[in-house]
Amino acid sequence: MHADNFVLNDYLKRIGFNKEPQVNITTLTELMRCHLFTIPFENIDVQQKHFVSLVPEEIVNKIIYTNRGGYCYEVNGIFAMALEAIGFKYQFCGSRPMFYPSLRPKTHVVLVVDLNGEKFVCDLAFGSFGIRAPLSLNCLNEKIQQDYDQFELSKMDQNTYLVKAKVEDEWKNQFCFDLYPMQWIDMTLPNYFNYTHPDAIFVQKLLVVKHNPEGRSILLGNQIKRYSKGRLETAEINPEDIPTILKNEFCIDYPLE
Repeated sequence: MHADNFVLNDYLKRIGFNKEPQVNITTLTELMRCHLFTIPFENIDVQQKHFVSLVPEEIVNKIIYTNRGGYCYEVNGIFAMALEAIGFKYQFCGSRPMFYPSLRPKTHVVLVVDLNGEKFVCDLAFGSFGIRAPLSLNCLNEKIQQDYDQFELSKMDQNTYLVKAKVEDEWKNQFCFDLYPMQWIDMTLPNYFNYTHPDAIFVQKLLVVKHNPEGRSILLGNQIKRYSKGRLETAEINPEDIPTILKNEFCIDYPLE
């Protein structure tokens, strides 16, 4: 994944990563966590009825130079640019959200990184209960603790991996994926679905998620959920307060139309 205007040091400064990056699991983990804690998952452009560009240079400008976030193609896309600049081997893989009551298309994308033959799934843009660190594909059917969250990676069949998260004391499916490589151009159609189709959650409601070391804040429509150390607080908010909340809690200073 390449963009002519991507500058690794600018990205590292944006996410607060102040070490010399190396091609190893320590750097991969710290990069992912720094990114999660600074760059929000958000669908503001969809809600404003703006075109969601997959042009790499426009993603760089949006996320790095205007302090915005984005959804999976944008956020995982810019993470891929950083991985490539550092020297990691990775591939995009199509992913299917699995928390819906019926089967949905593969409208999500994850990254699979190869470190000396061991593969790790990385995802910085699933939203509410996405993973918080790389998951080794060797760690099947294990309960994996990441901060105050628990995840499990299993296989649905010979080729398909499933990620579950423990949500409010109940194990829930999050997303599945296989290892068939996905090209950047292949994201054009699912991206169009996500910002235009009435069944897409991004079309239906404002959704903004920002992770922190103790949990996450989730703004969905006119409700905000704050998870901290496994505890949940929920509050209804007035629509006129949303710009202030976006600025103060999600670090997005963007005028809503």
